[in-house]
Amino acid sequence: MATIRKLKSGRWQVSIRKGNHKAIYKTFTEKAVARKWSNQIEHQIERDVYTDYGDAETITIKDLIVKYRDEIVPEHKAKVSTTHKLNKLMRYSVSCIHLLRLKSADLYKLQKQMQSEGLAPKTVNTYIQLLNQIWTTAKRIWSINLPAQSPFELVSLQKVNNERDRVLTHEEYARLLEKAELSELRMLRDVIVFAYKTGARVMEILSLERKNTDLNKKLATFKDTKNGTDRTIPLENEVVEILKRYPFGDLFFKAKSYDSFSYFFKQARDRAQIHDFKFHDLRACFCTNALLSGMSESEVATISGHLDWRSLKRYSRIKAEDLIEKINKINVVKMSG
Repeated sequence: MATIRKLKSGRWQVSIRKGNHKAIYKTFTEKAVARKWSNQIEHQIERDVYTDYGDAETITIKDLIVKYRDEIVPEHKAKVSTTHKLNKLMRYSVSCIHLLRLKSADLYKLQKQMQSEGLAPKTVNTYIQLLNQIWTTAKRIWSINLPAQSPFELVSLQKVNNERDRVLTHEEYARLLEKAELSELRMLRDVIVFAYKTGARVMEILSLERKNTDLNKKLATFKDTKNGTDRTIPLENEVVEILKRYPFGDLFFKAKSYDSFSYFFKQARDRAQIHDFKFHDLRACFCTNALLSGMSESEVATISGHLDWRSLKRYSRIKAEDLIEKINKINVVKMSG
């Protein structure tokens, strides 16, 4: 049975006690709205279709993001980059919405906001999928009652054209190193050279431990990489000399955070007037240069960690003009007959 009483604040509180259901309480500003809501809930209980959403009515998306970041992400392999994404998500207005009020329109609005900031379709999709994962975790792992139909089911992801053909020219590479040399982040130039000469991912470089290198043999091992395996690579001579310049600590390179490192890289890149280039594109520079130098696909993949040619091909940005000299060296096969 539902009862409605006026509180000292002037608002109206509904309390419903019916059968084996636990008591349900909700407060409204208008008595007519309170009465309409109580009738709806009682009717749902009688039809045995009522779902008690409990705390879901007061929990915001931001609350879930924080809980996911602090409880789930520490077990992730990509915990640093995922934490970065979650912290970014909390800066958008969608994070202030209560769970039961989240609509597909809110997610489409988020997509448009990110697109207006210049984020690529694949990146936008990553954020939407991350929010979807948090929603699913809340429902399955944390037992938070949520609507049967997720608003994410009504959202179409962005069409992705993930092909990139950007590599640095020799002149751009020189300019980038020149500006990195002037950066407040003293190690920036060395990390850029490391990536350019080895194709290593930024977090592989920043998390490289001294105990996993042998500078005499010119070898380094990245532990628990993105592919889930360890990877040992040969070190180019300049890279060996770079590592020798960092003789102290468990790690060679100590960055305050991924965000901090990314900030200084973008600053040097912009000062060098280099456009449409990401740190990760240095990986493609290595793969392209290695293949053009005559290394086989399997040799390059051993160093880069790509599991197959299809994956490696995305980072092989060889252009027609790169092959002009080689095509003139092709031996002419004499046809007999």
